Amino acid sequence: MTTTTERSARSHEDKFSARRTMLAQSALTALAEHGFADTGLRDIAHHSALSHGSLHYYFDDKDDLIAEAVWAFKSTCARRYDEIVATATDCTELATGVAAMMATTLSQDAALHRLWYDLRTQALFGRGFGSTIVRIDDLLREMVWSIVSRYGELHGSPPRFEPAFAYALVDGLFQHALISFLRGDIDAPERLQRECAALLASAV
Repeated sequence: MTTTTERSARSHEDKFSARRTMLAQSALTALAEHGFADTGLRDIAHHSALSHGSLHYYFDDKDDLIAEAVWAFKSTCARRYDEIVATATDCTELATGVAAMMATTLSQDAALHRLWYDLRTQALFGRGFGSTIVRIDDLLREMVWSIVSRYGELHGSPPRFEPAFAYALVDGLFQHALISFLRGDIDAPERLQRECAALLASAV
């Protein structure tokens, strides 16, 4: 039986966790605008409702905040494809839906995706959020594989690629389109949409 003290402690933990998540999401604005190297806790505090000192109450350091922020964003991105995978009735519908979603997130969230690649590179130099980057990479690999394996089921043919290779192909395609888009290529999202659909077709 749960005691009053235990319920109170759990409520405090839930509120603390919710506050961390809210602040992390606020931090994404500053991080995405300036990048990892040029953004400190004071810059992040400027984009939130708390003072610089208060941030230290919720996060151990900048790396702790970054880990929470990038997980919140990328895990949300990964879940965007769940409904498409679950409801597609044929492989064409699946490919069309996935390709359209990728093009949309490229154009709408380009700065945040740029931050993801920035942080993934920084993690190679031993940053404290490295374990979170690994978790996100694993999540994204699972997301890509759920799409590819479902495409194979709907097509009636087994996928030609292994999960890690499929993820590498999709990630490379997306990163290349992102770089082009950030450099001013306004056709990059539409091209990504076409190339994503073609890549899925080649996966079986």
